[in-house]
Amino acid sequence: MSQVILKAENISKQYRLGTVGTGTLSHDLNRWWHRLRGKEDPYLKVGSVNDRSTEADSDYVWALQDINFEVQQGEVLGIIGKNGAGKSTLLKILSRVTSPTTGEIKTRGRIASLLEVGTGFHPELTGRENIYLNGAILGMTKKEIRAKEAEIIDFSGCARYVDTPVKRYSSGMRVRLAFAVAAFLEPDILVIDEVLAVGDAEFQKKAIGKMQDISKGEGRTVLFVSHNMAAVKSLCTRGIVLEHGKTVFEGGTDDAVDFYLNETKDKSKSYLSNRIEANENYIKSIKIVTSKNGFHEFNKDLKVEITIHCAEKIQEPAVSYQIINNDNIPLIHELVLYNEQNFGENNGVYKLSSLIKNIKLYEGEYGLNVFFADNFSKITYDRLFEVCHFEIINSDKRPYYWQKGSAIYKENDTEWFIYKIDKNNVK
Repeated sequence: MSQVILKAENISKQYRLGTVGTGTLSHDLNRWWHRLRGKEDPYLKVGSVNDRSTEADSDYVWALQDINFEVQQGEVLGIIGKNGAGKSTLLKILSRVTSPTTGEIKTRGRIASLLEVGTGFHPELTGRENIYLNGAILGMTKKEIRAKEAEIIDFSGCARYVDTPVKRYSSGMRVRLAFAVAAFLEPDILVIDEVLAVGDAEFQKKAIGKMQDISKGEGRTVLFVSHNMAAVKSLCTRGIVLEHGKTVFEGGTDDAVDFYLNETKDKSKSYLSNRIEANENYIKSIKIVTSKNGFHEFNKDLKVEITIHCAEKIQEPAVSYQIINNDNIPLIHELVLYNEQNFGENNGVYKLSSLIKNIKLYEGEYGLNVFFADNFSKITYDRLFEVCHFEIINSDKRPYYWQKGSAIYKENDTEWFIYKIDKNNVK
């Protein structure tokens, strides 16, 4: 029978912008006077919503506000949201790195956390010494740590450097060792922030597999923060979506990911830059031409129009785009180079039109990642992610032998057309 191993009750965290603490003697005295009389902290009644994109209208901001949830033993909880939504603040509170302004965290057992690259490591100590230091912090005996030492070193892949001070490790090596220490020292609750992205693909796969073993095989609990929606879906059993420090959705993993992606996507089928710099190379606009207004029919031609601004002659200009699915995974990558189509030979505006004939994508929502670079110098001038979303419909026309969820049936038949635009006519 499952048991509640972690419970968050009315968790809120308030910060004062620009300074540490209240920042003024008058505020400190005011708080002390209210506390002396048994009154509520007067500054808990003020503060703006934690929206990093807007200017502050108060000296105080709520990084988290009224967060409530329970986690069962053996459950893997995914916490997702935009940058600045409060995810890392919540994990720091759960890990006892900082305390909540209001509310209470109730836990059972040991908590091991991996919040930032190298968190908890002493840079002057060797990797092996840090293993024992972290184990001691978790309350383990030297004998218990020694029993796990070989497994930790082997999993991290840092055997050659384990007796070298960690200040000489790369960020990837520190993450490898830190994750191995957190995972193998048998915590009851493992808290993982967005740090696995620093590791390579092979280690990320190992780490996700280990977290699955921890939760399913060993019955331990994992709290996982990531912007990789595919990893969240494959690992987590439940999800929470945070926005501006508040819980906006809690439920099944697939539903949580779909809610987050639908809320954060720009639904526009086109993109227009607000940049007007005459001396920069950048992507000026993008447009998707679908077969129907707002939708694209299965097996119909799809056109992608990309306008670039060249401030100077580019040696070997290259423009490419990826069609990504709802999990932000690229399915199709189209590229045009200068040696294939002449463009960017002098300054001005160029419109690149890419026509994919009879595109066969399974029904659902898709978007674009777009890149503009110089293939000669390897300089990337501009890159855009998750723009120009469109939806594929009528996938019932697919061949009967397609499996549900198939992405693409065959190689694309794509044509590129380049037009030089008279810059005097461009607004």
